[in-house]
Amino acid sequence: MNPAHPIPPSEAHGVALTERAIASVAADPHRPILDHGPWAGPWLTGEPEPLPDGLPAGEVFPSGRPLPPSLRRWLAFDAGLLRRFGWLDAEGRFTPRSLGDLAREELGDIWGSCFDTVSDRFDECFLLPGGSDSRRVLATGVGDEHGEYPVFALDIDDIPCVELMYPGLDVYLADTSGAITVELDGYSCLARDAVYARRMLTHAQHVFGGEFAEQCLPEF
Repeated sequence: MNPAHPIPPSEAHGVALTERAIASVAADPHRPILDHGPWAGPWLTGEPEPLPDGLPAGEVFPSGRPLPPSLRRWLAFDAGLLRRFGWLDAEGRFTPRSLGDLAREELGDIWGSCFDTVSDRFDECFLLPGGSDSRRVLATGVGDEHGEYPVFALDIDDIPCVELMYPGLDVYLADTSGAITVELDGYSCLARDAVYARRMLTHAQHVFGGEFAEQCLPEF
């Protein structure tokens, strides 16, 4: 077990890890998500807003891909955070974007256009808090052994690229909320982590042919 996150292996993934993230947020729900940029808003703006049973979000995304277990558990705790970041409309329906569309809206047309070249592989994406010039994005596709989808960093410093950062929303929420601490350096550092390396490699094989990042250059 990696000393960066000394928790039992049975609690290091999926719903069990998401429960740890929820407990961390619930202990101080109005603290900033992060301490910089547009992400300095609180985890919760008031009381938790669980997604009521029967709303359209259901068990699948618009693509028909199943919701990861971490997302189902988080929505049962609170939907307000993800609604603020554009995941859901007022009726509780998911509102995904392709990677190119999301990047254009977040980074502007010039930088955003760099990601059009990989949009066919990232056709259903959702923005997450994180980064300054970069962005954090969950992209649905092929789930890992825990049914989780990867979270990527979109970076436009030097050469624009998309890089695998977390093996799932479960690990993103746990790290961002402080339920675990990632002490390694670099976006894809969890590929070197004893607990999460296997999941990271699974996603890398599905998306990048075994690599952990891909440069994104505009087509002319």
